[in-house]
Amino acid sequence: MFRFSIFGIPVEVQPFFWVSLVLLGGADRADSMIGIFRVLLFVLAGFISILTHELGHALTARAFGAHSAISLQAFGGYAFHSGRNFKRWQNFLITAAGPLVQIALALATFLLLNRLESVTREGKYFLNVLMVISFFWAALNLLPIIPLDGGHMLNSVLGPARIKITLWTTIIVAVVVGLWMFTQDSSFIFPIILGMYAWKAHQALRTLGGR
Repeated sequence: MFRFSIFGIPVEVQPFFWVSLVLLGGADRADSMIGIFRVLLFVLAGFISILTHELGHALTARAFGAHSAISLQAFGGYAFHSGRNFKRWQNFLITAAGPLVQIALALATFLLLNRLESVTREGKYFLNVLMVISFFWAALNLLPIIPLDGGHMLNSVLGPARIKITLWTTIIVAVVVGLWMFTQDSSFIFPIILGMYAWKAHQALRTLGGR
């Protein structure tokens, strides 16, 4: 397990984080040295992008007086906060900071790509991957699906009294987006993950209905 600190925030990187990025980077299609090198560039770009996302959460929480730590796990990460109870508007801002900072990274990478006059082919590949991952990851996380950021933002807006609305929104959006992604792409990883989120929301609704 890889551990370090950045801006005074402890970061833990679990082994399956690297494994998931290798799989998403197309390791099964890497049949040459260039292909393997590009998988490594994808892993580096994913690491930078997802860490930036979690730093958005962690630094915003720290600005509100909390202690923060980051854990990068399979297919994503999580920012932990302790020592402070947040108001709903603070929870909303902390949650929104992750995808917003990641979008800013994507825009900065886009501008850099358009300004660079001389860059190697692999350097351009790395910047393109960093931009695409950042846009895609931020957009995915903004979907109103629990436990994604968009779902928590919706819950912050509606409040705990309307959790059933949030859960129904999770189910509908997860199913629709999951089916759409399955028809648009040969990858089945994200549709399966969205299906799991829909199932968990359904189970949560059944639990609430039984009270």
